[in-house]
Amino acid sequence: MDPYRVWLSEVMLQQTTVAAVTPRFERFVTKWPTVEALAAADDADVFAEWAGLGYYARARNLLACARKVAARGGFPASAADLRGLPGIGPYTASAIAAIAFGEAAPAIDTNIRRVIARLHALERPSDAEIEALLGNMIPAGRAGDFIQALMDLGATICRARAPRCDHCPLRTDCQAFATGQPEAFPAPKIKTVRPQRYGIAWWIERDGAVWLVRRPHKGLLGGMAALPSSDWGDSLAPDVNALSMVRHVFTHFALDLKIVRAGEPIGEGWWHPVDRLADAGLPTLFKRAAALAVAARRPCAAA
Repeated sequence: MDPYRVWLSEVMLQQTTVAAVTPRFERFVTKWPTVEALAAADDADVFAEWAGLGYYARARNLLACARKVAARGGFPASAADLRGLPGIGPYTASAIAAIAFGEAAPAIDTNIRRVIARLHALERPSDAEIEALLGNMIPAGRAGDFIQALMDLGATICRARAPRCDHCPLRTDCQAFATGQPEAFPAPKIKTVRPQRYGIAWWIERDGAVWLVRRPHKGLLGGMAALPSSDWGDSLAPDVNALSMVRHVFTHFALDLKIVRAGEPIGEGWWHPVDRLADAGLPTLFKRAAALAVAARRPCAAA
């Protein structure tokens, strides 16, 4: 299997559903059919195409990795060497090595972890336990097929809720099934409370265009197009006359972002037609903020 497509799909699927990824994957490989084509792409074009998939550090690492792979003449074939590339962690390295190159690498995603935990009725297994148990199961010469089969099994049959045990080919050996409570394994993670942050985004409109900036390449939403905004801190944003407010939940915190009208451009940026905001490549947070601003603006704003 083409390691470029395996790598791209695995990166896109990190923390993102198959339904959301599938059409975006097809668009990506149509625009950039090889790792060399992606390596030569303009950063802004890739960031714009990534908009809406979230976890935008992945887009930066995607470009960095593509350029490193293109420079070396292709993907390395082992999980150990793949881990040296930008944005490729232990799971992604093992998945590429197993699926694209047939290495008996124990690739452990959420679905596989759940299957192995249920097979052995493990409530809170460690990474080392899962890796050892999975490694002992991989058949010689069939690593890629086996890993993909377990992923599919976890996604479609051994589901987190309402597992379809009656359709599972492993149920006779499954210790969780034998308990009569397969959903109890593995035990749910303890949820942590996300801290709350606040900020302001400025809506600056002139002659039917809005002022956009590019966020710093390092940091959250790095390199993405955005409305100019303040730092996001723990203190409530000033009590200003806001057009609207958008609430957005990131991995590690929740954000309340007020959208406030301003008159003059802020920072380095460009004017983008309001009626073509869908083409601006805004990430979800700023896409929602822009939509709220457009809905709330006064009729004279576009004059």
